[in-house]
Amino acid sequence: MPERDDFLAAADFPEALRKIRERTPARILVGRSGAAYRTRTQLDLREAHAAARDAVRAELHPFSDFGAAFLEQWNLFEIRTAAQSKEEYLLRPDLGRRLDETSRQELVKRCTRGDDLQIAIGDGLSVTAVAAQVPALLPLLDAGARQRGWKLGHPFLIRHCRVGVLNEIGELLAPKVAVLLIGERPGLATAESLSAYMAFRPDRNQTDAQRNLISNIHARGLTAPAAAERILNLAAQMMAQQSSGFRIREQLPETSGGSGLQE
Repeated sequence: MPERDDFLAAADFPEALRKIRERTPARILVGRSGAAYRTRTQLDLREAHAAARDAVRAELHPFSDFGAAFLEQWNLFEIRTAAQSKEEYLLRPDLGRRLDETSRQELVKRCTRGDDLQIAIGDGLSVTAVAAQVPALLPLLDAGARQRGWKLGHPFLIRHCRVGVLNEIGELLAPKVAVLLIGERPGLATAESLSAYMAFRPDRNQTDAQRNLISNIHARGLTAPAAAERILNLAAQMMAQQSSGFRIREQLPETSGGSGLQE
């Protein structure tokens, strides 16, 4: 299918309006046929809606989503929340905020406590986003953290994951800064958008107000290098100020983009 910029002939738009469309993935100025969208616009919307539904319903399959080489390189292991199925996960968000007992034991057994930076990877509401963005982002975060002299925790995967699981990671592993890379709720612009939720010394009493978010990490939004730079800079701010959430005002590097809505 053609790109949306090809839906209308060049003659349909003056240059000023074409520039407006180039600055946003939103479906603006797409034209109509009578009172309805044009056929290609309708098909594009249906395709995007199907991709979003698939991203929400898909289960995490580490070997096919990341590849054996990537899993071996990072020695990634999988734990899970108290949600026993994708259906239960969608219906019971509270279960996705805490680990099951077996996973708690596995995490304590395989990870160290008190590291400077602990990265976790959660499927969230888009496995598509996790599979698309994490392979590029994780190596950049690892390299950047090591350049800063930080002690890194062992990264791991979380199935049926919600953002609140950060609190339990904090309770079990006590890192200075915990980072959860998690698939955002997909929209009709893309199903490949990843978020990074961050907290300084998270514990069971933390709320959303004590967390920070860097979102819209995808090819048409915040690129992996820009996202890594922002995540590492924000983690450094948290360590320096011994805090996170509403008390932190992120110092944006000049090369980065903005962040969007939370998962």
